[in-house]
Amino acid sequence: MERVRDDTHRLQLGWTEPFVVNAYVFEGGDGVTLVDTGMPANRHSLRSELAAAGYRPGDVDRVLLTHYDLDHVGGLTPLARWLGGPAFDAAVYLGATDVALVRGHHDPPWIHHKGSFHRFARAVFDLDDVPLRRVDDGDRVGGFTAYHTPGHNPGHTAYVHDDGVAFVGDLMWETDGELTPPFWGDSYSMRELRDSVRAFSDRAGEFEAVCPGHGTPFVRRGSERVRALAARLR
Repeated sequence: MERVRDDTHRLQLGWTEPFVVNAYVFEGGDGVTLVDTGMPANRHSLRSELAAAGYRPGDVDRVLLTHYDLDHVGGLTPLARWLGGPAFDAAVYLGATDVALVRGHHDPPWIHHKGSFHRFARAVFDLDDVPLRRVDDGDRVGGFTAYHTPGHNPGHTAYVHDDGVAFVGDLMWETDGELTPPFWGDSYSMRELRDSVRAFSDRAGEFEAVCPGHGTPFVRRGSERVRALAARLR
């Protein structure tokens, strides 16, 4: 666990590099928000990382999922168990197209490397017991604005809070001290991802902190760093 700033803690989940993934807990005037949940099993459990940040699972008012990949949604099932069963009170939000992907209403092609992975993943980790709430581009969830940012996943969504922090999932990673696009082999379309980075840079406004799903978050000059990445991708 690492404090990013007074209202944001980074939960360091997964295993060892390169299989480390970030989740975040954010506390503002609109309650306690968990962004992503790590893998089904983590070296440091989601529960222990929440405790290190000073929270219990029952303190979480909502969960924002950036996308349906096992390293970002895998902690949902144990979270539900800790909260007393599958029908836990925290609302869980996921981009509309990724909800369709999870529920079997959107079928990626078998011949696509990530499409075949997702078809397998939902067969073994289906989230049927989790009442997902779909979120669309521009939706407001508490103090967050949702931005549909496809490319890595069809329903990938970034969330920017009014208090100046952006949670960008796998829209971009931190690598060697700068923001970078994710690995092509882990994404559906790099062309679409580059378009999403540029659109997010243009639309998301100003924010100080940017918190990626992999790598170290940046506390200052977040929107400036995103614009720099967008410029490199033009």
